[in-house]
Amino acid sequence: MIEDEFNKLVNNIINCNRCPELISYIRSVALKKKKQYKDWDYWGKPVPPYGDLNAELVVLGLAPAAHGGNRTGRMFTGDHSGNFLVKTLHKFGFANQPYSIDKNDGLKLINCYLTASIKCAPPKNKPTKDELKNCSIYLLKEFELLKKCKCVLILGVTAYDNFFELFEKIYGFKVKKPKFQHGLIVKYEHSPYIVLSYHPSKQNTQTKRLTQNMFDDIFNKILQILKVN
Repeated sequence: MIEDEFNKLVNNIINCNRCPELISYIRSVALKKKKQYKDWDYWGKPVPPYGDLNAELVVLGLAPAAHGGNRTGRMFTGDHSGNFLVKTLHKFGFANQPYSIDKNDGLKLINCYLTASIKCAPPKNKPTKDELKNCSIYLLKEFELLKKCKCVLILGVTAYDNFFELFEKIYGFKVKKPKFQHGLIVKYEHSPYIVLSYHPSKQNTQTKRLTQNMFDDIFNKILQILKVN
């Protein structure tokens, strides 16, 4: 059953040691902590994906945040990006609540699945090519399991580059990678719709590179895609 395969995948991710330097880094972050989270018992392990296995919408980010997912143990939870994303997911009916604080906050995703290109928080949010390659086995398995996916929302250039690096392995045919552009939607004959967006990082939202209205526009397009497909 798909749930059994997913549970096995989650277990493999949590216990992964394919990138020893990354594992050492996330453990060190978990020990040093951030002052505001000094009383937290950090997760400090690879962070598995989260959501509805029958989801039509898959959201692909870059990586867990060092003091977000690496602290809470859940994707897009406990940091600015997660707050911005989940608030928007709730607004458009993909989540039961507008906040994502910790693993026990009651968040449930609706027709939506959250994942990342790499499952460990990398130093300075910049994973190496080898680290992305090592982690790709998990993302490939995820897309194999997500049989009802109709739309992939890709957040940021690095996740976008990695996705198209794996495209042939996921869908079985080659394509020419389009130029990254916020709001771009591409569709190939045997693939889901692919929607590109700037990442909802604090840097992007505070500088207004990505505004709430811009992100809402992305989700309005996604709702239209799912409605007609």
